[in-house]
Amino acid sequence: MTWKKTKIFKIQEIWPILPAALYLLGFLIIVLLYLLGLSFSNTARGVFPTLETYAEVFGMPEFREALLNTLVFVIIGTPLELFVGLFLALLLYKSFVLRNFIRSLVLIPLAIPALVTAIILFILFDFPGGHVNHLLLGKYDAVPQIIQAPVNWRGAKIFSLGISLLGKVWRDMPISMLIILSGLNSIDPELFDAARTMGAGLRQQLRRIILPLIIPSMSAVVLLRSIEMWKEFIFPFVLAGQHNLLGTLIESFYNNWGYADKAAVVALVLVGCIVCTSLLLILAAELNKRIVQG
Repeated sequence: MTWKKTKIFKIQEIWPILPAALYLLGFLIIVLLYLLGLSFSNTARGVFPTLETYAEVFGMPEFREALLNTLVFVIIGTPLELFVGLFLALLLYKSFVLRNFIRSLVLIPLAIPALVTAIILFILFDFPGGHVNHLLLGKYDAVPQIIQAPVNWRGAKIFSLGISLLGKVWRDMPISMLIILSGLNSIDPELFDAARTMGAGLRQQLRRIILPLIIPSMSAVVLLRSIEMWKEFIFPFVLAGQHNLLGTLIESFYNNWGYADKAAVVALVLVGCIVCTSLLLILAAELNKRIVQG
């Protein structure tokens, strides 16, 4: 009888979101089946099924470069968003004058469309007449001249991808901050009072109380931000030019070169990278949870 009541209770919890879950799952299955059909075909020769497209894509230097660029983007961008979000959350956690106003200012990047942010960065780092070059060339009276000639920021791979990463982190940092801030707000304030009573300073409170208790929030940030970094498109598309990530390479294959089959292969590789990364992060979080509890 108890088992039946528990089962009915769980069903009552799930059924309100069941239609949306089935819709998303069905849509995902349709898209994946369509991509699989395209990836196992050679549209130029009209051959199906075949592995020629996979062999061609994996042998292309453009694909290997895009995969490496995306991997670097994820490895650098994910912890960077975590650290920025953690810093802002800790900064805005304590009560101070105008805290609510400062919180509103931090949320401004979410209100600006990503494309608008990318275009603003494009104008700032334009060559040769961007505002950053004008600033470094000393064309503004308040700043001395630092460089002798304008820098082609978006021409070099490291600079263009770095600017793209800068825009991505700035655009998404409020999300990381809000997730970690919710974890901070769930901590019992009495823990801090007890720690101060026992003589614990700010650094000890951070190590012994704050960080251990917000690990779930930090894990959520790492998981969500890594997925976003893998599938990033707008900032590298606008700012990085010819230095592709997997997302922009899909667009190049499909729209610029007319290779729908190759675009499908890259899309499936991207999905596979996201799934593998998510599973590894979930397993790591579960392992850490067991270590802490055990």
